[in-house]
Amino acid sequence: MPINMKRFPVRLNLRDGMVDMTHGSGGRAMAQLIEELFVKHLDNELLRQANDQAAFDVPAGRMVMSTDGHVISPLFFPGGDIGSLSVHGTINDVAMSGAKPLYLSAGFILEEGFSLSELEKIVISMSEAATHAGVPVVTGDTKVVEKGKGDGIFITTTGVGIVPDGVNISGDRAEPGDAILVSGTMGDHGVAIMSSRENLEFETTIQSDSAALHTLIADMVAAVPDIHCLRDPTRGGLATTLNELAQQSDVGMKLYETLIPINPAVSAACELLGLDPLYVANEGKLICICKQQDSEKLLKVMQAHPLGKQSAIVGEVIEDDNGFVQMETSFGGSRVVDWLAGEQLPRIC
Repeated sequence: MPINMKRFPVRLNLRDGMVDMTHGSGGRAMAQLIEELFVKHLDNELLRQANDQAAFDVPAGRMVMSTDGHVISPLFFPGGDIGSLSVHGTINDVAMSGAKPLYLSAGFILEEGFSLSELEKIVISMSEAATHAGVPVVTGDTKVVEKGKGDGIFITTTGVGIVPDGVNISGDRAEPGDAILVSGTMGDHGVAIMSSRENLEFETTIQSDSAALHTLIADMVAAVPDIHCLRDPTRGGLATTLNELAQQSDVGMKLYETLIPINPAVSAACELLGLDPLYVANEGKLICICKQQDSEKLLKVMQAHPLGKQSAIVGEVIEDDNGFVQMETSFGGSRVVDWLAGEQLPRIC
């Protein structure tokens, strides 16, 4: 989008400038920040209308909406940053219903003194993630808080999408006998964040798995419309997410430790840090629960997608009045995989 030099004869200093309180005042400085940074990089037909809302037509089906706040530290990490993460996270929350994500909104809380060059990097990353996913940011908001009353930048994104007729994916639909699948290795995102946060070095760089999963889910739903549950195991990881689903569906879960894919570097890092990879966050993986007879078909579809090459069947849904998640260990024993107690990794997303 071309910059209106008549409105703003002096351009923003995006190299050395800082966010100041006038950028949240509602006046000329705020309008310039929006036009020269946000609209410039996130530009699309709906955003360009410059209204306080975005109006759009929607196809037939059930509309879904999800919102997610992002307060991650550090802001930039191996495999992503707060900008791309804010796009991926909300797209995934919408897509876990089987919906096609359509549009995003973005709300920015900026701290006075935050670097405009870093802000631009984050907005560019958001733009690239949204463009690659085909889900544009069509409306947004910016607020500025005094120095010392924020932590650089917080981003809240909201997404809307449409679930096609005949698809009913929900956390309360798991049934005894169902298969449990995951779309890849567990714990990559959380360990990438912790390694970056603690300046730890390993033989190989551990990358966040942050990614938008809606195209993988579209392939899965096209192959098996009657998927029972989908969930992305973010905070609390695989273990906490399965406990949530077990409670919602009033069932138990049984995992097989030897079948759960974990990157050896992640496993080694977790051992060093005293973490259990089953509780470590992911930002580009999903859990799928489906009828046993559909599991092999779904597995092949998942493994054929770039984001599901390491998919695996890792367990089954069982009858259990207590709603426990159990795991058969690699040593042949059994243990309960309980809810996460406390906060294992704060500020992870």
